[in-house]
Amino acid sequence: MALEIRQQLKLSQQLVMTPQLQQAIKLLQLSRMELMDVVREELEENPVLEEGQETPDEKTPGEEEQAAADAQSQETTQEAEGEGDGMADIDWKTYLESYSLGGTTADSYEDDDDRPSYENLLTKKTSLADHLMWQLNLSRLENLERAIAGEIIGNLDNDGYLHVSVEELAEHAACTTEVVERALSAVQDFDPPGVASRNLQECLLKQIDLLEMSEDLVGVILRDHLEELENRRYQVIARSLQVPLEDVFAAAKFISSLDPRPGSQYGQDDVHYIVPDIFVYKISDEFVVVLNDEGLPNLRINSFYRNALSGSAQLDAKAGEYIQEKLRGALWLIKSIHQRQRTIFRVTKSIVKFQREFFERGVDHLKPLVLRDVAEDIEMHESTVSRVTTNKYVQTPQGLFELKYFFNSGINTTGGDSVASESVKSKIKELIAEENTRKPYSDQKIVDLLRDQGIDIARRTVTKYREMLGVGSSTQRKRLF
Repeated sequence: MALEIRQQLKLSQQLVMTPQLQQAIKLLQLSRMELMDVVREELEENPVLEEGQETPDEKTPGEEEQAAADAQSQETTQEAEGEGDGMADIDWKTYLESYSLGGTTADSYEDDDDRPSYENLLTKKTSLADHLMWQLNLSRLENLERAIAGEIIGNLDNDGYLHVSVEELAEHAACTTEVVERALSAVQDFDPPGVASRNLQECLLKQIDLLEMSEDLVGVILRDHLEELENRRYQVIARSLQVPLEDVFAAAKFISSLDPRPGSQYGQDDVHYIVPDIFVYKISDEFVVVLNDEGLPNLRINSFYRNALSGSAQLDAKAGEYIQEKLRGALWLIKSIHQRQRTIFRVTKSIVKFQREFFERGVDHLKPLVLRDVAEDIEMHESTVSRVTTNKYVQTPQGLFELKYFFNSGINTTGGDSVASESVKSKIKELIAEENTRKPYSDQKIVDLLRDQGIDIARRTVTKYREMLGVGSSTQRKRLF
């Protein structure tokens, strides 16, 4: 069989993700903090890029690209802050220089040698371990017991419970269990009451022991009827102990005032502050969208490398190629950041248009909204809108919300309209908050109450929303005192 060689032309289309496009997509989905980290990393690695204000007489190679990016940024700022409102005519510098709050300011102490340093004004919250070690250092325990007590303190969880057995501690310290028990008893006498307990029962018993109530009805219930107490079987407890039901109620009420997590008050959980990416203000009858550029570096091209590429300096081929490469990277980064800010602005402005009732009246008036609605409004792809709304926050007259919050599925009403699922959750939360705790609403009762308000919803949906809100069932919510 003979082989035949042929040449054939074929025309096809395919999407090619350029590095620049990949960078723009990556920056678009980053949170504000992540974006600042990327910018700082780029400032360290790219010598062409620097932070600062660019003077009008400075020119950049690729001036058209830079000018387009600057014009885009200026357009975004003008759209966000509004034009023709007379704010640009105010001499802010003169105004601020003449304005004074009065009283003592920090600047008045600039030359004061006696002024304390900022380091001396800083402090931190005392941890549970620090609080217990302070008490341990003041105790009169023997050296071995003191060392074991330190081991016990080091093995406590955030709630103050000890999850290591006495036998394990004794084996680690190479001593008897009696020595460990004495050290444990000493730590359990420390503040806060109930610390270093091995279970909830021991924790509560230690607290009432300090109150000298171990032999009272409270102590008896905790020792012998804790399971019935947890399941609210008060009548069973009353019959078993042959005491009036009212006394059991009183004892249960007192037990509920005890602290089941004694170490939680010394929690050291880091607080994560959210900085809004954008603000929505109500001015007269209109809502104004303003980008938050505070904290974001103002990037520009370094003047030294600018002049080097302009021909004023002699460069070899490799140096020129290197600078050109870094310059293109810097310009694309600046352009991508401007595009990111503009896209966030456009998406937020569209959300405000669709959810105006929410911004006016609150969560009960949140409307059903999907990504496609906003995408079609601003003529972008749904995936772009999805990336923009990820980890982006907006400060509104109703509070701080993630942009994703405004996208909800719709639930039909008896009037033929639809209401957002978040609005339904809010109504369920309000109904539960207003219920009689002695006779809490069942899920079916909540269904009936919502139907009276024009919201037709299944019982299983109410159960799902209630669980999403972290609210227990009617049995768990029932209170007899």
